[in-house]
Amino acid sequence: MIIKQYKSTSALTGDITPFADANLVLVFAGREDVEQLAYSKLSVAFPNATIACVSTAGEIMQDNVYDSGISITAIQFEKTKIATSFINIKDHPDSIDAGKVLIQRLADEELRHVIVFADGSLVNGSDLVKGMNQVLPGTVTISGGLAGDGAKFEKTLVGLNGNTGVGNIVAIGLYGSSLEVGYGSVGGWGSFGPERRVTRSSANVLYELDGKSALGLYKQYLGELADQLPGSALLFPLSINVEEHAQPLVRTILSIDEEKQSMTFAGNIPEGSYARLMRGNFDKLIDAANEAAEACLTVPHTAKPELALLVSCVGRKIVLAQRIDEEIERVRGALGADTVLTGFYSYGEISPLGMTSGCELHNQTMTITTFREL
Repeated sequence: MIIKQYKSTSALTGDITPFADANLVLVFAGREDVEQLAYSKLSVAFPNATIACVSTAGEIMQDNVYDSGISITAIQFEKTKIATSFINIKDHPDSIDAGKVLIQRLADEELRHVIVFADGSLVNGSDLVKGMNQVLPGTVTISGGLAGDGAKFEKTLVGLNGNTGVGNIVAIGLYGSSLEVGYGSVGGWGSFGPERRVTRSSANVLYELDGKSALGLYKQYLGELADQLPGSALLFPLSINVEEHAQPLVRTILSIDEEKQSMTFAGNIPEGSYARLMRGNFDKLIDAANEAAEACLTVPHTAKPELALLVSCVGRKIVLAQRIDEEIERVRGALGADTVLTGFYSYGEISPLGMTSGCELHNQTMTITTFREL
């Protein structure tokens, strides 16, 4: 595997040395930069590559976090075949169907791993993952994330080979036994307050907890911060337990509806599940990044990974603020100096929940996927 990285403006005025042997290029940037991206220059620099583009809430490249410019990672897989699947959510009845179709187009007995990037505003991430899991062979893993738009939550963009727009979902299939894949996803948030039963919800919209207005209860706990909703909700996600003894999932609020007294989340909130508020502690959030990186290494790698795709949540970025670089430093410390780091801050992270479990949508986590060719 040969990897080259570039940092440039949306007009690609930086020094981008052509890399004709690259077969996969990952482009991460803020929404405004993606809208102005000079794709034609990318296609000239990387003429034989699949080029995936994702709008973000911040970009990760090597040991740094950026809030402007274009981060480009060009990869030459030397033993791994690549195929892509591209759809728009408007062409499907729901996100479950979209997930099924997305994966079915990649079906092959040599499929090893799928990287997925999806619109973070129009796609129901939980249902997308559910649909993918329904048709995915048990030997194949999925990771990726939902596109971001900073802290604005206006619209997000995903593109493939220059076809960039809202509602898009891109899946990149990686094929062959020469590819080693590791993954880890850890949050580090702590729960507080009583556990409450979800008594009324619909998909990712929550109406009632213990028979009372969920929004009203939430505002009680937020106190003065309630006036800053929905932005302040990024500081206080919900922990959701769907099944007894199962590992809880974290859910982030995307918007509120005062008239309906409801909250819309980045993932589904099933009726009958149990919810608790969560809050972040700087040190625990940073430690979680280290745990996620170490989890990637529990797969029997022959050596340290060559490439790591980091997808972290916008809520973590807001909470950690000036300390945000520290979570990248902890990943670097665990994976070693030779692993190339790339990634972005997202509206949702996609990864297996554990080494033996299926893929899930996560919020407020540091999610890492590592790659190495044998």
